[in-house]
Amino acid sequence: MLKSDRYCVIMAGGIGSRFWPMSTQKFPKQFQDILGTGRTMIQQTYDRISKVIPKEHIFVITNKEYVALSHQQLPEVPEENIVGEPLMKNTAACNLYMANKIAEINPDATMIVLPADHLILKEDVFLEKVELAFEVAAKNDYLVTLGITPTRPDTGYGYIQFVEKKIRIF
Repeated sequence: MLKSDRYCVIMAGGIGSRFWPMSTQKFPKQFQDILGTGRTMIQQTYDRISKVIPKEHIFVITNKEYVALSHQQLPEVPEENIVGEPLMKNTAACNLYMANKIAEINPDATMIVLPADHLILKEDVFLEKVELAFEVAAKNDYLVTLGITPTRPDTGYGYIQFVEKKIRIF
């Protein structure tokens, strides 16, 4: 698969409720430099994925009220690639909406969806896994989920039920 068929959607729709009082509805955590690195969480997400995906293929989906802030923090992303959610319906609807939008641009696209607020400490390892996931997804028409082994149950993050036949790519 050509790299030109690879796309990324950065989900930046959080409304600042989980990291209060630092994160607020006017200025949620994804738009803050929480780690003191000089880059906000959404900027770090962009920096990471732009190493393997061209900026023209990177999209941001966010609440309508954060479109301008997203563009201000990510001027490298084409303005038309920053999308205000038509309705706030959480992750599944957001992903389906963006998958359809990208399919209109490139029916052969393979898409990765990244939250704007994840902490990735081993960036090189993460990018290796992203490359491998893109290859597996494109060759087999699979949905690939990357994640860490959980340390505790947490309904806030959902659950993945594995079936007997699974392919481990790491």
